[in-house]
Amino acid sequence: MLKPLKHSLLALSLIFTSGAIADEVKVAVAANFTAPMQAIAPAFEKATGHKLVASFGATGQFYAQISNGAPFDVLLAADDTTPARLEREVATVPGSRFTYAIGSLVLWSADASYLDGTDAVLKAGQFRHLSIANPKAAPYGLAAMQVLDKLGLSEAVKAKLVEGQNITQAHQFVSTGNAELGFVALSQVYKDGKLGSGSAWIVPDTMYDPIKQDAVILKQGADNPAAAALVEYLQSAEATRVIESFGYKLP
Repeated sequence: MLKPLKHSLLALSLIFTSGAIADEVKVAVAANFTAPMQAIAPAFEKATGHKLVASFGATGQFYAQISNGAPFDVLLAADDTTPARLEREVATVPGSRFTYAIGSLVLWSADASYLDGTDAVLKAGQFRHLSIANPKAAPYGLAAMQVLDKLGLSEAVKAKLVEGQNITQAHQFVSTGNAELGFVALSQVYKDGKLGSGSAWIVPDTMYDPIKQDAVILKQGADNPAAAALVEYLQSAEATRVIESFGYKLP
């Protein structure tokens, strides 16, 4: 009888031990980084034993939620200004902010024959609807407006713009055919050096301000080992390989 009891105690000990070292990190993730994070999350959990719970959305909306007490441990923003602002507002862990990716903008159509790798269709106005993310809330939307301004097309396309709340919705408008083309994040349509579908013009990065995407540990995550582990993992060779595979540049 003693032997099974010993084994039961050992099993209980292992359960309690694993529970003690495993923590959960709640992450607010910029919508453009959805696919990379979905690839990174299981690898992070396997490597660290921690659990990752991700919410995806527009950086501007996350800022409002965090300011109102939303229980996030880490923010992966689509810009560098929002984490810096939270830093100034003493809402982050000092010294935890870093650039995890530099984003690229692409004009994309779900139709494989629609775009020829240039801005010709855009300049010719050969479309009824052009999708962009909300430029007030989403950095990729702001970058799209900078490109249109640089091309002198802002007024010409104004009536044709279809605005998504975030970059995910902007992409959905194009993928579902509600817009013939749209400015989206390269990471949404690109993997391992090629387009997943459709046709595109990869916008030269000289046409918009650099989309530096910063991550930061928020005050709630100050004493959370899983938050620190995630920030460390995002800078590992394993994670950066995934990030680059989706068309991001690294600092």
